[in-house]
Amino acid sequence: MATLVEPRKACTVNPLKMSQPLGACFAFMGMDNCMPMMHGSQGCTSFGLVLLVRHFKEAIPLQTTAMNEVSTILGGLENIEQAVLNIKKRANPSFIAIASTGLTETKGDDVDGYLKLIHRKHGETLEGTKIVYVSTPDYVGAFEDGWGKAVMAVIDAFAEPVEEKDRKQINLLPGCHLTAADIDELREIIASFGLRAVVLPDISGSLDGHIPENFTPTTLGGTTLAEMQRMGASIATIAIGSQMRGAATALEDRTGVPFRLFERITGLGAVDEFMQCLSELSGQPVAMKYRRQRGQLQDVMLDAHFWIGGRRFAIGAEPDLLATLVHVAHDMGAEVKAAVTTTQSTVIAGLPVDEVLLGDLEDLELRAKAERCEILLTHSHGRQAAERLGIPLLRTGLPMFDRLGASHVLMAGYRGTRELITLWANTLLESEHQAKPGDWPLSPESLAAAQGSAPAGGCGSGGCGCSGSTETDVSVIQLPKELQP
Repeated sequence: MATLVEPRKACTVNPLKMSQPLGACFAFMGMDNCMPMMHGSQGCTSFGLVLLVRHFKEAIPLQTTAMNEVSTILGGLENIEQAVLNIKKRANPSFIAIASTGLTETKGDDVDGYLKLIHRKHGETLEGTKIVYVSTPDYVGAFEDGWGKAVMAVIDAFAEPVEEKDRKQINLLPGCHLTAADIDELREIIASFGLRAVVLPDISGSLDGHIPENFTPTTLGGTTLAEMQRMGASIATIAIGSQMRGAATALEDRTGVPFRLFERITGLGAVDEFMQCLSELSGQPVAMKYRRQRGQLQDVMLDAHFWIGGRRFAIGAEPDLLATLVHVAHDMGAEVKAAVTTTQSTVIAGLPVDEVLLGDLEDLELRAKAERCEILLTHSHGRQAAERLGIPLLRTGLPMFDRLGASHVLMAGYRGTRELITLWANTLLESEHQAKPGDWPLSPESLAAAQGSAPAGGCGSGGCGCSGSTETDVSVIQLPKELQP
């Protein structure tokens, strides 16, 4: 059982966490033909936009209400009205998703009231475009909190009860710690049981790194409005990550669809439970493909435990991602000596570590140094800490701006767990000291013997090809330069 330690620092040094509004906008990007927008200053939006562009290496649709000093004091009605009308005119999205920021939350803008006034005034102009608002002040919570709130807002806006159920349809609510590759893997696993998944949000459709045939200023791919409205027809909802409990509960309250929450979908036992759940829902056995993948994972676990077992890990991540990594490391016999996260979560109490600190990357670095950790797991902002500590960094989570293929990193399912463990083992194997000839220098006695006279009882006759002299030819036995001490 882990104890959550509150921070006592006066300021944050090298931040680990990202803000709620960015997490909310990231969730909105998993919905088709959507335009996410931050209600705040241009700087708030620009920072998030640059971060996502560097991570995905793609064009990111994100707009702003561009609040300034005057509009912040007088209220943001005019800015929201102008932004909504401009987006409708230029992009014509299916819906506009607005996330608040610390600036407008501190002012106390009544955005729900603003939107009612805007609909009353411009109802005909905005016809065909829905508007969703979520309150996400960035001075509380973190990235995954904003993601969860955004999904709840979409469910409240679009989910409807459906009397006739589709026995082949289930809902999948993935957390923000799952990549596009993870969602594709889960969809493929679900399909192997004869089921069809409605994924909300579905970044595997919009942020998977594909090249579209035509440019569009809005999100391209993801969950459609029609799919959101049909979620009530599913026979069950599967939520991945504790951050999705609120959204799954809201969906059950609105539509009556029961849910099952999986705190993680990585690790042998966790994937076994997921497969068992799907088998019970569908009445179908687990496909041979995944039975073989399970055997491959077991083999990799046996092979890799020689390099992972007993090693000292330092991990910094959002709570659900932290829980995934800590549990897998524990399964492999590693010791997580430094664990730092960004926000409070129910998943933290069950972690097999002594304590988890709500902190930043400076806290992670100091603890890793004190505990003599041998590997660091966090996002790309941890690269300087890893260099100072002299240990390898395994980049995980968001942002990952100094490596390619962030969308295609796979950790879900048997296959993803296998790849994760293999990566850990190979990294630790590579970081081990490689023995060289200089590691075993000759002792002074051995060197003197090698460079001195031949031992008594030598042939002396020269019949063996030697000179027959008792004086040893030093040039013959002189050690190579690289072998000399």
